Amino acid sequence: MAKTATQDRKSSHLSICSKKNVEFREKRTGFDDIDFMHCALPELDLDKIDVSCSIFGKKLSAPFLIESITGGSAEAGKINRSLAEAAQQAGVAMGLGSQRAMMENASLINTYRVRDVAPDIFLLGNIGIAQLLEYDAKRIQEALEQVEADALFIHMNALQEAIQPEGNRNFEKCISSIEKLTSQLKLPVIAKETGAGISKEVALSLKNAGVKGIDAAGAGGTSWGAVELLRNPGAHESFWEWGIPTALSIVEVASVCNLPLIASGGVRSGIDAAKAIALGADYAGAALPFLKSAEKGSKGVAEELAKWKEQLKICMFLSGSKNLASLVNSQLLITGKTAELFKLRGISTEGFANRREHSRAIL
Repeated sequence: MAKTATQDRKSSHLSICSKKNVEFREKRTGFDDIDFMHCALPELDLDKIDVSCSIFGKKLSAPFLIESITGGSAEAGKINRSLAEAAQQAGVAMGLGSQRAMMENASLINTYRVRDVAPDIFLLGNIGIAQLLEYDAKRIQEALEQVEADALFIHMNALQEAIQPEGNRNFEKCISSIEKLTSQLKLPVIAKETGAGISKEVALSLKNAGVKGIDAAGAGGTSWGAVELLRNPGAHESFWEWGIPTALSIVEVASVCNLPLIASGGVRSGIDAAKAIALGADYAGAALPFLKSAEKGSKGVAEELAKWKEQLKICMFLSGSKNLASLVNSQLLITGKTAELFKLRGISTEGFANRREHSRAIL
């Protein structure tokens, strides 16, 4: 079967992200403006710190998610298997790239299938919000079953679609489409941005539409404005820096929703992951670091995950946090532009700096 336009585009995206600098140039996640209040007497054994958790009933050894990256080509299939093998070894979750390519061309299904190397991981299927107008719940359910997914990511990529020459610019009836799907699909639906962040207003709309989780995916990491600019020189370069910084997006979503919250968008270490969880996220995810480490196969990805896990545990040790529930209540010092943005949105930085649980623990 001949290559589809979608398949060509996905291959182009993968090549650009692998070889070019696609990260935000000036805008940052906000993590650089955030410090933990150091606990000189943690009263903990670092080796006993517990970073395990669960997601929709499936256990994870650490709160990490290898974010959706690719699918739809031989190279994509190889990368997915490396990622999945490492996720299985590390006991973390993984998202597949957009399944649109395999839904258009059935011969590509095997580039998404990873259960033979990762039978136990929490695996997320993936479809773009624009495709909800093309496929009904039955067809999407079928696509999820073909890859044996545990849940579905609906990725929201309005920025990318707006500046992509062949993009879908009609986002009318998005919320009603999500509401219809969540009422019919057998698996939980998690709404995710793709690097421009989610505000508290949008988070509430998603919650009311029936999603079971949110991936904030804020600005500061990979810029899909940059990807499309590099793919199509002459596109709107001013949109390279568009989006809500990840730190702000995490707090915005957490302030209005008690849904499982994944923090992604410029998360580049276990330290960033610790800060994201302390801000209110339940899990931390990334794509680009694991895509880069996949150049060394599953071993490279496993090594990166092991480094993240150790960094997370050290952050918890030095902040006096014995487990993830305790980390959520750790004291944070938020300064700089991030503090300014929080103030503009009515968020108190003092509240993060003076959390009472940790104050009592060391007095």
